[in-house]
Amino acid sequence: MLSSSTLRSTLLGYRIRLQRLFHFSESHSMLLWAAVVGFLGALATVLFRECIYGLQLLLTGQSGSFVAMAKSLPWWMRLVLPVAGGLIAGAILVLAKRVPTSATSDYMEAVAIGDGNIPVRQSLLRSLSSLATVVSGGSIGREGPMVQLSALAASLVGRFTHFSPARLRLLVACGAAAGITSAYNAPIAGAFFVTEIVLGAIVMESFGPVVVASVVANITMRELPGYHPAYEMPPFPPLAGIEIVWFVLLGIMAGVAAPQFLRLLALAKQAFTKTGLPLPLRLGVGGLLVGLISIWVPEVWGNGYSVVNSLLHTPWLWWSVLLMLVLKVVATCITTGSGAVGGIFTPTLFVGAAIGYLFGQVLHALLPGMTSAPFAYAMVGMGAFLAAATSAPLMAILMIFEMTLSYQVVLPLMLSCVVAYFVARSINGASMYDITIKRNRDAQERVRLRGIHMSELIRPADTVLPLNASFAEISGLFLKYPVKYIYVVDERNRYCGVVALQDITSCLLEKADTQAKVAEDFLRREFLQVVTPDMSLGDALQSFLDHQGERLPVVRSHEDPELLGAVYKTSLLDAYFRLDRSHELRA
Repeated sequence: MLSSSTLRSTLLGYRIRLQRLFHFSESHSMLLWAAVVGFLGALATVLFRECIYGLQLLLTGQSGSFVAMAKSLPWWMRLVLPVAGGLIAGAILVLAKRVPTSATSDYMEAVAIGDGNIPVRQSLLRSLSSLATVVSGGSIGREGPMVQLSALAASLVGRFTHFSPARLRLLVACGAAAGITSAYNAPIAGAFFVTEIVLGAIVMESFGPVVVASVVANITMRELPGYHPAYEMPPFPPLAGIEIVWFVLLGIMAGVAAPQFLRLLALAKQAFTKTGLPLPLRLGVGGLLVGLISIWVPEVWGNGYSVVNSLLHTPWLWWSVLLMLVLKVVATCITTGSGAVGGIFTPTLFVGAAIGYLFGQVLHALLPGMTSAPFAYAMVGMGAFLAAATSAPLMAILMIFEMTLSYQVVLPLMLSCVVAYFVARSINGASMYDITIKRNRDAQERVRLRGIHMSELIRPADTVLPLNASFAEISGLFLKYPVKYIYVVDERNRYCGVVALQDITSCLLEKADTQAKVAEDFLRREFLQVVTPDMSLGDALQSFLDHQGERLPVVRSHEDPELLGAVYKTSLLDAYFRLDRSHELRA
């Protein structure tokens, strides 16, 4: 029977041989993990969807469209249910805020400025709060918590497999793409949403894994029971040449309207904050106001899926569409302004569809027989308004194209989205994700980064062994952590040097006798490039440039080399670039 030390050495040897056999580089393994995350993201989305359906059945005896559910309820239930849901959602958010955490629960911040770690308890509580809001008829999208849960699943996978911060951030981005794909049946748009908005650049090293996650998520969703597209798009009609001009005008309208919509969302949030009410009461008041509107117009409930599908397939009177547009915008502003957690992506598509439909009706009345049906303008309006609101025209074009799968829509859609984007940017440079993330983040980020010290970037050094550690212990640690070096300390925890994986690999491949070997026998004492807590960011960066590694040990001082932990190059670069960016923003 093999001893534990022999087993660990054997396993490490097998792993080294397998790695050499298949030549799995970091980029190759990232694609495999992206596929895993895509599958888990689809499961997380389905889980949240089934929770919604289950609670609908429990509360009202039916599931599916929130508008149909609201219409079937007596007037007093339309009033009471949103109030109760708001109070419960607010109470859960209070619990979430009391959870101690050093990381942000928002997946966008975890990717853009964080290290990819998403706190589990806080994320689950916020998703539970969103579930309460959605089920009780809140005028908000359910895609927000779906994407959040997908990103959380990715973060947990990356932490379990000991991913570096850079790879963990990319894996979380893959999870977000999987969530968006699962929610909207748009894998290409999901990938571009993450690369355009979250990552901020389309680079093949990051775009490849994101695409894999999106594709796997879409395939998984199609194979699971209960799948159906969010929007049932009719065939897009062929256009006459002159009609393209009207889609340019539609783009201008969407570009003007989108910044006003975002401004209303911000004003609603400020108004609720100024009330000084506790969070549960704020959400309860928001639920009360939405409930009052729904007594007369139940269509304001939910994210607007059913109403948009109705606009695309059945004729509406212009005043009904206008009334619905105004009240839906008001209900969405109330729900989000009160502090409810959820997505505004789907309500944005609703607003775009309604604006496009109204515009199409006006044209049809003025130029009968010379323009397409209003639903065609509604379809393009969805993309144009989304492009203007998110500042991501490419994503908006691809999303509507994927939903329609019609080449006829491409030219008017491209033109309208691009025009809407530039008009919106000329009015107000922000997008809805700038408002919800950047504006709140940058102010506190600038203050924090002015006084940043290396001590804030120190992480525990898990890969540490004493000088007398056996070969089995060394092998076990290399098996557990995907690192190239293990730090070695003496009996007083003073840093002595490293044991390199390269030396252990050579020893195993040569089948040398390792029974009597200890860490000191493999020690590289020349590896003494260290960081101290009082170092500036610039000096620490220079140490990394000299070292060409991914992490460096942190010691108390050069005179007292007590090992305090390790600092990662990715964390250092993130802090440095955020500091540099904050100076630009102040300039």
